[in-house]
Amino acid sequence: MLRILFEKTGRAVWISHLDLMRLFQRAFQRAGLPLTHTQGYNPRPSVSIALPLSVGIESRCELLDFALETDDVDVTKLPQMLNEKLIPGVRVLAAYVDGRKLKDLTHMAVTVTLTYDAGVPDGAEDAISALFRRESLVVPKKGKNGIIDQDIVPMIRRITVAGEGRCIVLTALICCQNPTLNPMQLASAVERYLPEFSPDDVTCQRLEVYDSSEVIFR
Repeated sequence: MLRILFEKTGRAVWISHLDLMRLFQRAFQRAGLPLTHTQGYNPRPSVSIALPLSVGIESRCELLDFALETDDVDVTKLPQMLNEKLIPGVRVLAAYVDGRKLKDLTHMAVTVTLTYDAGVPDGAEDAISALFRRESLVVPKKGKNGIIDQDIVPMIRRITVAGEGRCIVLTALICCQNPTLNPMQLASAVERYLPEFSPDDVTCQRLEVYDSSEVIFR
């Protein structure tokens, strides 16, 4: 199995997960890189993304696993071959052979930016910093079986809060598998517990992925 590291930025953040999968499948085909297919009643191209990205979230550390019908491919040339067939905002950064097992992927670094059109309210930075020092923060999470309440504190390894112009930026290292914390839940915590400091806009970016020892995962 081969693996690529890619980023999804700019207007491409509005592409859904399924459309992103189709985009890569077409890119492999147009680059002359035939994918293998799964066996069974409904064969599918052998491509999978490690941590499906929610629409609207930017990332610079996405991982896609795939298998080709041929072994006669120079892995070092894969990024250029695919980038020539992809769209602006989706760019392959590197390619790997025999990447680490996905079960070892446990944490990700993220930023969540809270924007206030009229400027950061007085006291907001201190209040939000204090909020994330609480022993428990229960916020809603949308799952396959509906909306559930989830305590996010055990899934935050560390977090910093900093004011930047009209924004407050949350920079955090959070769990991304077993259990999984959606970084947008950090903003949900502010909106639930500090409604007077609810932002006018929220943006999120994945920065890097790690194992449990905080070694970069590839």
